[in-house]
Amino acid sequence: MALPPYPASPFPVERTAIVTGAASPRGIGRATADRLASRGWSVVVLDLDPAASSAVAAELQQLHGVPCLGLGVDISDRPGVRDAVATVVAELPQLVALVNNAGVSSPVPFLEVSEQEWRRVVDVNLHGTFHVTQEAARVMASHRLGRIVNVSSASAQRGGGVYGRAAYSASKAALLGLARTLARELGPHGVTANSVSPGSIDTDIMGGPLTDERKEFLLRELPVGRIGTVQDVAAVIAFLVSEDAGYLTGVTYDVNGGSHIA
Repeated sequence: MALPPYPASPFPVERTAIVTGAASPRGIGRATADRLASRGWSVVVLDLDPAASSAVAAELQQLHGVPCLGLGVDISDRPGVRDAVATVVAELPQLVALVNNAGVSSPVPFLEVSEQEWRRVVDVNLHGTFHVTQEAARVMASHRLGRIVNVSSASAQRGGGVYGRAAYSASKAALLGLARTLARELGPHGVTANSVSPGSIDTDIMGGPLTDERKEFLLRELPVGRIGTVQDVAAVIAFLVSEDAGYLTGVTYDVNGGSHIA
């Protein structure tokens, strides 16, 4: 896109954020969408289930009094993503932020993972993120303002974790490299790109509510002495898409309770 570099445009009072994978009641995306809406953002809940997406958007709009939109989209489907972003641009205030939270996990060890399983994970976690990001980034660059946050995982940095194995870790590691590249390429167009890398967070993607036994196992490596919550991650994401974070780009925030130093 041939645009002159610098400076970024002013932060608008009325602004929109797309949060992918935000319909799960116990997910990071849902908590992030709620936090952003509570701070005056119009929020787009982009998830696979149209009914669930619309229900969450309606709830956020009622709770926080901001325009919200729920769209059922398979982010691995490029035409569907293109149509969704066009709808957002047509119906809501200026698109300023994108939170790439949607993802699927896989507990299959590398020597046992099938090509079908590998592609299933990569198609959502990496290809889907590419589709949404490119469509949204084009809009942001045209306005000379944007915030992109990729939700990666501690598994990407440590090589697997409590639940996710090779396919999940590889796809989430790719999101870190993508964010850094976007930071370089989109910075001149007023767009920042950062990542959060959650550690042990009590969400459905970890296999459902954590049992006491699993919590005890996880706590052994957490200096903070507790399992992370979706609100812990949402708070960091909300900061990274804010006006105050305009001088941060290409960074990764490790929201892991200190597990990497234990």
